[in-house]
Order: sequence, then C-alpha cells, then structure tokens
Amino acid sequence: MPKSQNDKLQGTLTLLVLRTLESRGPLHGYGLCQHIHLVSQDLLQVEEGSVYPALHRMEQDGWVSSRWELTEKGRKARFYVITAVGRQQLETERESWARLTKGVERLLRYS
Repeated sequence: MPKSQNDKLQGTLTLLVLRTLESRGPLHGYGLCQHIHLVSQDLLQVEEGSVYPALHRMEQDGWVSSRWELTEKGRKARFYVITAVGRQQLETERESWARLTKGVERLLRYS
C-alpha cells in the first residue's frame, strides 16, 4: 500500500513550521500551510488539520507564542511567532534531519 504525502511528512512538521516562522515572522496556520506549499513548489502539502495540533503542542512546549491579530482579509486569526527556545529546538531539528538524510543517503549508495 503506497504511503500518503502526510506519512512522508510525519516527523518533519516541527522542522518545517519552525523554519517557516524563523524566515517569515508571524503567520497564522493557513499562512504557514500556504507558504510551505508555495516554497516547496507543490511538493509538500501540509494540511491545516495537521498544523494546528502541532502549533498547539509547540506553544505548550514554549517553541512558539501566539497572539490574535487581523488577517489581510480583516478576519481575526491567531498568529504564531518562534521563540528563543523555539530557535534552539529548530537547531536540534536541523541536526536531526541532517543525520537522518546522511544515513538514508549512505543506504542508497550502499552496494
């Protein structure tokens, strides 16, 4: 049975969200999803149903903070910002990703 796009992203959502907030600044959940989709040139699809629970968990962990603001369309939305602790976690996530991709690359080259 083929894996879905969400299965492939499992475990990388924290990295994607924290990196997006680091580079873009405050964003609401929908904006996060759209940015990841746009920057990845349609290769990554992050659904709002996945991102909001992740943001809530990251806020509980102190990696992001949030505040209510108006969107560009005049609607109230919760905007998220990466914290200093979140920046430290982002570095941990980057290192973990680098180790994982190095290991996969070695396996793919193994003969």
